Amino acid sequence: MAATCLRWSCACLLLLGASSGLAWAGSPSSLKRSGEVFQLEAPLVDLYDTAFVMADPGGGAPRVLSPEALADLLSRYDVVVFGESHRHSGVHLQQQLLFRALVERDGDYILSLEQFERDVQPVVDDYLAGRVGEMSLISQGRAWDNYATSYRPLVEYAGTRQIPVVAAEAPVWAVVCIGQWGTGILDRFTARERGWVARDLNPATGAYRDKYMAFQSTAVAHGGGAATSPEALLKAERSLAGQVARDDTMAESIILARQAHPGRKVLHLNGNFHSAGFLGIVERLKLRDPGLKIAVIDPLEVENPLAPTVASGDLANGTVLQLIYPNPPGFVDGEDTSAWVEGLMSKRKASPCKYTPEGAG
Repeated sequence: MAATCLRWSCACLLLLGASSGLAWAGSPSSLKRSGEVFQLEAPLVDLYDTAFVMADPGGGAPRVLSPEALADLLSRYDVVVFGESHRHSGVHLQQQLLFRALVERDGDYILSLEQFERDVQPVVDDYLAGRVGEMSLISQGRAWDNYATSYRPLVEYAGTRQIPVVAAEAPVWAVVCIGQWGTGILDRFTARERGWVARDLNPATGAYRDKYMAFQSTAVAHGGGAATSPEALLKAERSLAGQVARDDTMAESIILARQAHPGRKVLHLNGNFHSAGFLGIVERLKLRDPGLKIAVIDPLEVENPLAPTVASGDLANGTVLQLIYPNPPGFVDGEDTSAWVEGLMSKRKASPCKYTPEGAG
């Protein structure tokens, strides 16, 4: 594959006024305390501006990390799970910059992505080997529609340095099957299809279960409505099983990649719901390798970018928090969202389950 200039990343660096290396939109500042809330002394000026904050192990005020300190800290871990706020410009920029800084410190890395599904791993491999072009990667690899602006820089950077790229996620249609019928439907899969979902699926318990059920009861995109009837409760349980299958599959993908490439560290990207609070994928990584050193980056959209704050309770969501400028609201109060909901439902129907339980239907 021909080497690229990583134009997207370079353009952002020029915009931020940086000449080289990991860059901030502004200089790192300290935090001042007001009760259980800490305020960043400098504002976040735009969507590219950011600050990385971590709790003080000694119990003092949280620390704002410089780019160098952030990369030095995270380079000590076996796996760095970068939870993202999907489609946030500042998050995607910092993912690229951090990846570059980690590789500069230790070239033996693996890039693992929720944004590609396991069954398209051969397509990803063919692209990295130069056997197919980017149009094939996007179409046959079912790349997300924001691939070019959000994930292309990471894949290109990995490709030019022979860094393995892992398509870590379970196929959407397989997750839909589990969400519709439960994990028993996996018995109907072919052996090849079954290999696209983690061999061992661990039930969700405790905080992660509570978090998902609370989210599901209010999120239109996940079914909406409180689960009170037996039918609704069963639907919720199956939806949770589908979610957990995603976490287990990504965790297993990381473990298998490390086994295939001994000694390499991993940068893994996923939506932050999968890893916030060291739950989800982090729990499932620990089940497979209790000795694994895992760091979590969790994004926090601040309420007021002119006076960014972080509550002490938020610090437990990650090894490091990424304070980010808030994304614009998708809709305002009173706006008609029916067309958006209809489009979302149509997209869901585009990946139906092709199996039904034996004796059903």
